[in-house]
Amino acid sequence: MDVTQLFDLTGKVAVVTGGAGDIGKAYTTALCAAGAAVAIADIDLGAARRCVDMLAREGFSAIAVHLDVTSPESAAAMAAAAVGAFGGIDILINNAAVMTDLPPFGLSNMPIPDWDRVLNVNLRGPLVCTQAVIESMTQRGGGRIVNGLSAGAFMPGGIYGVSKYALHGLTCNLATELGSRGINVNGIAPGLVASNSGYASLPKDSPFREILGAQIPGKTSGPPADLIGTMLLLCSPAGDWINGQTISVDGGWIMRL
Repeated sequence: MDVTQLFDLTGKVAVVTGGAGDIGKAYTTALCAAGAAVAIADIDLGAARRCVDMLAREGFSAIAVHLDVTSPESAAAMAAAAVGAFGGIDILINNAAVMTDLPPFGLSNMPIPDWDRVLNVNLRGPLVCTQAVIESMTQRGGGRIVNGLSAGAFMPGGIYGVSKYALHGLTCNLATELGSRGINVNGIAPGLVASNSGYASLPKDSPFREILGAQIPGKTSGPPADLIGTMLLLCSPAGDWINGQTISVDGGWIMRL
C-alpha cells in the first residue's frame, strides 16, 4: 500500500457523538480533512449545527443530528439520519460523556440515581450507539468503533473512573463479538487534556493538577488536537490489525505491563 493512503478516509462516513465538544470538534475536523463525511451527533443540536457551518466554510461534508446517547430510539434516529444523508456508516466515535457535572459523593455514599446517571451516559451510551450502527457497518463490509476512555479508568478515580474502566471492558467484549464482521473496536484513554471540559473538571490552577503532572514522565498535558493521530490510526487502513485495544495518550502516565 502507498503510505499516502494509510490514513485516507475518502468515501467513509463517520459519526462522532458529543461532536460539538472540544475533543469532538477536533475529531470531526480531522475526519473531514482525511476525506470522510461526518455526522456530528450531540445533545446540543444548536452547537452541532454551528460546527457543521464551520466545516461547510472549509468545504467539508457534515450534518448535525440531535442525539441522546442513553436512548435507543434517539440512537436509531441518528443512525438513520447518517445513512440517509451519506448512504451508510463506517466509523463511530463514542466521544459523548459526563465529565464535568459529576456527583459530589464517594462511591460508598453516592445516591443510586447519581450512579445511574453517569453510567447511563458513559457506559450505556456507547453500547446503545454501537448497536445502532452495527447493521450499516456490516452491510458495508466492516467498520471502526473508537470509544473515549480516560487515564482515570486505570486508577481509583471515583464514579468517572469506574464508568471508564467499565467502558474498557465493553470495548474488549465488543471487539471479540464484532471482529468476525470486520468491525474493529478500540479505545483511546487521554491524560490531562487542555480543554474547556478538562479545566472544568480539574481547574488549570488546581494544586491537584500540578501533583498529577509530577507523576507523568513525559509531556504532562496536551490539547484535543494531540488525540487526532491516534484516532485516525484506529479509523484508517493503518489500523487494520488493531482490535480490542485501549491506547493511552498521556505522556506515560499510565503504563500497563
